[in-house]
Amino acid sequence: MFPYHDENQTIRPAYVTIGIVAACVAAWVFVQGAGAEEPLAASVCNLGLIPGELTGELGPGAQFRITERLVCLTDPAPQYANVLTSMFMHGGWMHLIGNMWFLWLFGNNIEDSMTRPRFLIFYLMCGVAAALAQVVADPASGIPMVGASGAISGVMGAYLVLFPRVRVFTFVPLGIIMTSVALPAWVMLLYWMFLQFIGGLGSIGAEGGGVAFMAHIGGFVAGVVLVKLFARSDRVDAHRHAPWRPRRVGWN
Repeated sequence: MFPYHDENQTIRPAYVTIGIVAACVAAWVFVQGAGAEEPLAASVCNLGLIPGELTGELGPGAQFRITERLVCLTDPAPQYANVLTSMFMHGGWMHLIGNMWFLWLFGNNIEDSMTRPRFLIFYLMCGVAAALAQVVADPASGIPMVGASGAISGVMGAYLVLFPRVRVFTFVPLGIIMTSVALPAWVMLLYWMFLQFIGGLGSIGAEGGGVAFMAHIGGFVAGVVLVKLFARSDRVDAHRHAPWRPRRVGWN
């Protein structure tokens, strides 16, 4: 399946969402070497969140093997900044692309429901809540955790609260034919979680070498709770009543 559009029309340009996507892509290219082995491994180790390092349950020099020939060693002191930097690192191309597409598809509408500064704070708080949920769930883990997945879980939780009846138009393959169907937003949440699982299987250090499910749950819960504090009712009402025109899909 490939979701490509929802019924919500954006009222304002989603500059913060675009900025977050650009920051993650720039980090992937310039910091993580676009997936080259050594810069990717170094970024996951140095900028990813290691729960056991943050809690102090792992001593200095504890090892986690990132590749067949590279290991990550924990630092002598907790790296608190990595709670934030880990949100902009990714473990593989599919990890990055899947996250950024879903952030754009749902994040622009949530940004529309808030002021831009509010949305940025909301996004970062969801990411921090996701990271801390994973740390609490596995405080002695030495596996680096990276990815925007926790923050995006918060965005999707907020989307389901504000726009529970909105449909998402999705290309679905039927044999050799692609057809467009309208699916509820909650189906897209489940589908995105499935993509996270598949992407995690082949990612280097991504979401803890697989999928940090507690991070997703923590981010989702944070989004559901915080959206009521950050969303502005006048913007949500305007957003819900904005005219929607279906896009035509066809072959040239």
